[in-house]
Amino acid sequence: MPIPEVRSPGKGPKYLKEIHRACARLAEKVESVLKKGYTPLVIGGDHSVAIGTITGVASHYRKRDEAVGLIWVDAHADMNTPETSPTGNIHGMPLSAVLGLGALQLVNLGGFSPKVDPNNVALIGIRDLDPAERDIVRRSGIRAFTMRDVDELGMSRVMREAISAVTDRTVGFHLSFDLDGLDPEIAPGVGTPVRGGIGFREAHLLMEMVADSGRMVSLEATELNPILDTKNRTGS
Repeated sequence: MPIPEVRSPGKGPKYLKEIHRACARLAEKVESVLKKGYTPLVIGGDHSVAIGTITGVASHYRKRDEAVGLIWVDAHADMNTPETSPTGNIHGMPLSAVLGLGALQLVNLGGFSPKVDPNNVALIGIRDLDPAERDIVRRSGIRAFTMRDVDELGMSRVMREAISAVTDRTVGFHLSFDLDGLDPEIAPGVGTPVRGGIGFREAHLLMEMVADSGRMVSLEATELNPILDTKNRTGS
């Protein structure tokens, strides 16, 4: 995708045409990897790439009459729509898009919507939501675990409940991991850091329980910005 500095953001959601094009190509690539029997691993910039990744994963299993779940780790809900977003940045909208809300070009990517059933979605680590976005999260039907939930319940219980939700009548789940879900003390190299995030051992336990489940079908990590990192702390 051409770099933003040489493109016009356009009206409405910023860089919609370019992001749609990039996500469409990514969806095709992810689906082709799954068809070959491999596990897709996507390393992305901003979280808008998840629209493409999840479309590809969901399309592959949809053709086999199977559904896929989704674990979304993030400091933000990423559930704004063009109407509620204070910035117009699509990286604040991808979870809504795969749930069938927002710009039609993204919602209908791949020719079907929604990509995942809200009952099979778990959002973990949120602590910075826009006011109108909170209502979207509440009405969506997804399982949303704030950092307060992580503090009170512990990561072990949060992950047990999340994995139970995303594997209920699904073939497995996609894990979309925004690195700003981690606390900036351990992951400073992100564009929108928010204090009070997932700690080092909590993150390890999260991933260990994902591995133990044996149900992850694809993985992506997003928002790593080496320019903003400190001694490669986030990258390592």
